[in-house]
Amino acid sequence: MDKVNQALVAMDPSGSYRVYLAITTKMAEEARKIHRLTPLATAALGRVLTAAGIMGLMMKGERDKLTVQFKGDGPAGEILATASGAGEVKGYISNPDVDLPLRPDGKPDVGGAVGIGTLTVIKDFGLKEPYVGRIDLVSGEIADDLTMYFFISEQQSTSVALGAKVDVDHSVETAGGMIIQMLPDADPAAVDYLEAALEKINSITVLIENALAEARQEPDANVKSSRELGKRAVQLLLDGIFGGMPEEYRAQFLEYRDIGWKCDCSEERLEQVLKSLGRKELAEIIEEDGQAELTCQFCTKSYRFGREKLEQILMSMHR
Repeated sequence: MDKVNQALVAMDPSGSYRVYLAITTKMAEEARKIHRLTPLATAALGRVLTAAGIMGLMMKGERDKLTVQFKGDGPAGEILATASGAGEVKGYISNPDVDLPLRPDGKPDVGGAVGIGTLTVIKDFGLKEPYVGRIDLVSGEIADDLTMYFFISEQQSTSVALGAKVDVDHSVETAGGMIIQMLPDADPAAVDYLEAALEKINSITVLIENALAEARQEPDANVKSSRELGKRAVQLLLDGIFGGMPEEYRAQFLEYRDIGWKCDCSEERLEQVLKSLGRKELAEIIEEDGQAELTCQFCTKSYRFGREKLEQILMSMHR
């Protein structure tokens, strides 16, 4: 069964709120395979990747970049994801082998894995200095902490829902999320209807599963590409969450957005890492080892630099 990625943006006719919905099952599964994650690590990183991806889509320019970092004292260590305005996402978790007992409600203990620490969001709009927002973690549960981040750092009333469900074979069965942001001068009636609709949501992953199942059962589902299937499913997800609201406050589709895993590492980027070591340290590497091998922490691809290449890099550096 095809795993899909797809996002959409919607807004209600009264201009009271904007909605970002995403199905990210394929992206979370790619991350799981690349980093060989435990189910708990998959649940944690899958949520952070989804959140970063949606937050990237919220930026105006496709070249704008965003980093979301959870750094706690729990066994997961650092969880970090970066995303672009074009929906390209990558990330990693410091301890891909993290494992804890399930919570009493049967869900993975992401909060316990993260622990106490900080959430940092960095937004790079191509200006001299990036925007940096940082808060203390509320619970280590990714969605709760991001909701608080928006409220404290961006003074934005926001609702965040994230989920990543792992199958018995440890593959990602379902992943996705939703971010709703209230707009200036929101109609109080819209807020009331929205709160009532959100109270009915028990699990975002269950809603995504239902939407995908419905999309697959439609008469033309067998001729749909995974992208088209994703578009239909995310539209059904939107209808399922907001369909019961009065028309003047019901979220209306604006546009589809692509979202997915993409690492943009390259030999040139890793050269810059070597240059950042400084002439002295690079000269010592050439003298003692005669080579260097660097591994991208996002996609785990390795780049090997021989003596001749290292000497060229050293020669190109200013004294």
